[in-house]
Amino acid sequence: MNDHSTDTAWFRGVDPGDPTAVRDAIEQGRTEEPADWPALAVDTGFADDETDYYDRLHEATVRATREAVRERERADDQQLVHAVRSMDDAERTANELAERVAEWAGALFDEAGTGVAGAREVADRDPDTAAEQRVVSLAERVTDLTDEADDLRDFIERTAPAVAPNLSRMAGAVLAARLIALVGGLGDLAKKPSGTVQVLGAEDALFAHLAGRAPSPKHGVIYTHDYVRNTRPDDRGSAARALAGKLVIAARIDHYAGDLRPAVHEELDDRIATIRARDDS
Repeated sequence: MNDHSTDTAWFRGVDPGDPTAVRDAIEQGRTEEPADWPALAVDTGFADDETDYYDRLHEATVRATREAVRERERADDQQLVHAVRSMDDAERTANELAERVAEWAGALFDEAGTGVAGAREVADRDPDTAAEQRVVSLAERVTDLTDEADDLRDFIERTAPAVAPNLSRMAGAVLAARLIALVGGLGDLAKKPSGTVQVLGAEDALFAHLAGRAPSPKHGVIYTHDYVRNTRPDDRGSAARALAGKLVIAARIDHYAGDLRPAVHEELDDRIATIRARDDS
C-alpha cells in the first residue's frame, strides 16, 4: 500500500455514513491502477473491517443501479416508449369495445353504427332503460379511449422531433417512437444493425422463416413508411434496406450528437428515387 493508492481510492474523503455520497463516489470514481481497496478502506477509517467494506460497497452499487434505472425511466426517449405503447393499447381496446357496443346496441336500437364512429353515435343517445344506460356508458368509454389515443399521438408528434430530430424527420414522429419502443430506447436503436431494424415488428414472420415455414420477411413496421409501402412490390425489399440503413444512421446521430443533418435525408431521397426509377426501365 502507498500514498498514491490512498489518494486514488474511490472512498477518499467520503463520509461512510452518507449513502448518497458513497454512491456518487462509486459512479464517478476512477483509478489507473488496481489496489487492495478493502485494506485501504480499513486503514483510512472508511470501514471497520473487510466485511464492513464489502457491505458498504454492496449498498452503494445497489443504490447506483437503482438511480441509473430511475434516470433511464425519466429520459425523454422512455416517455416516447410509454406514450406509443399507451396509444396502441388505447386504440386496440377502443376498437375491441366498439365491436361489443355495436353488437349490444344493435339489439337495443333500430339503427346502430359500427366501429368507433358507431360507438360515438351511441354515446350521444339518451337511454330509456337500464340496459340502454349500460351500452351508452360503454360507448362513452370507447369515446374516452379514442380521445386519449388522439391526445397521445399529439404528444408523440410534439415530443419525438425534440428527442430524435433526424429519426423523426426521416420516419415520421409515430414510426420513430414505435421503432424506439420496439428496442427499448434510442441508444439501443442506435446500436442495432440495419438488418435488424429492417424487420423490427416482424418477429413472428422471422421466427417462422428460421423454422423453415415461411420466406424471409422483407420488412417490419417500416412498411408503413411511404418509401416502402408506395414502392412497387418487386422493389420493396431494396427500398426497405435503404430506409433501414439510413434510419440507423439517423438514430446514431440523434443519440450521439443530436443535431439535424439534412444531408442524410437527401441521400435517402436520392436512393429511393433511384430504386423507383427501375419502374421505367
